Amino acid sequence: MTFQNKIALIVPAVVCFGLGFWTATQWRSAASPETALAPQAAEAVWTCSMHPQIREPKPGKCRLCAMDLIPLDSGDGGAAGERVISFSPDVIKLMEVETSAVLRQQVSKEVPLVGKLALDETLTKVITARTAGRIDRLFADFTGMRVNAGDHLAALYSPELIAAQAEFLESTTAQARLGNDASELVQRSTALRQAASRDKLLLLGLTETQLAEIQQQGKPLDHLTLYAPIGGVVIEKAAAEGMYVETGTPIYTIAEMERLWIVMDAYESDLRWLRFGQTVEFTVEAWPGEVFTAQISFISPLLNDAARTVRVRAVVENPDGRLKPNMLARAVVNAPLAEGGRVIEPSLADKWICPMHGQVVKDAQGTCDICQMPLATAASL
Repeated sequence: MTFQNKIALIVPAVVCFGLGFWTATQWRSAASPETALAPQAAEAVWTCSMHPQIREPKPGKCRLCAMDLIPLDSGDGGAAGERVISFSPDVIKLMEVETSAVLRQQVSKEVPLVGKLALDETLTKVITARTAGRIDRLFADFTGMRVNAGDHLAALYSPELIAAQAEFLESTTAQARLGNDASELVQRSTALRQAASRDKLLLLGLTETQLAEIQQQGKPLDHLTLYAPIGGVVIEKAAAEGMYVETGTPIYTIAEMERLWIVMDAYESDLRWLRFGQTVEFTVEAWPGEVFTAQISFISPLLNDAARTVRVRAVVENPDGRLKPNMLARAVVNAPLAEGGRVIEPSLADKWICPMHGQVVKDAQGTCDICQMPLATAASL
């Protein structure tokens, strides 16, 4: 048999074998469709609980943080193509994940401020000489001394005051000597003279008690005693014993410390969140961890061009005297917001406030206890 004849016999045999094998394969697939459509088993994927972008085909260590890799949950319940990150209970415990219920609360804007405590200027008094004379005695003889209202401060010798006392005694004696037969004109002029001399002594600084003492003794007092009009601390002593003073010369400056101011600087970008009467919370270095409160009573209408800030003043009560003037303070204002971002202050709703003394707040219309000015509504301020 020649070579060509052999090839002619082999080729048909190979073709028949191939056709038979293909036919058998298709028949087995048709006979068991579940087997034909079953997907191949998915290979396990390992990931890092801290870095979910890490994907490894076998367990090991994370190449970013060296943590043990964990099996990646395929998330069969998720939608096709949805990217889901899940963690085991142990991993969640290590991550310290906390949850809270959704609540409906008031939205507020936090405005940080810095400032310094200062004296309340409305509670600061300057004691001056109401008549020219010589200071012979200073009872409050050092700065920082605490005095009460009515305490004696200094003794002043004044020839002018002695002459005024003599005039008062003379007018008082003349009025007492008038008889019933004196004309009405004389009685009225004598009474007016006595009243004028009495008022003059009161304006010069004498008290009703001192006037009664002058009348009882029947002679002028040698010295005028100056008394403290308010209680507080002597923050300035401008005179010394033996010093001659003129009318209006300052002798003492006394300030009450039971109420102070906190003066703060606010950036112009924060002005829209600040309103009259808002509550200010602040801390000082002297009392770490303790939060003090104040109430905004004044917002300056002028802008500091260099610092681009506006001066904001708040009133703080200081009954125990722990807060001192010139202490630095870090403050914050939580401005409650209404619909549309409007700033509101619920505590001042329907309140009446003095435009000049912001600490005077009343529930009804009236006048200020300090300056007798008519109160204005909180909304207008």
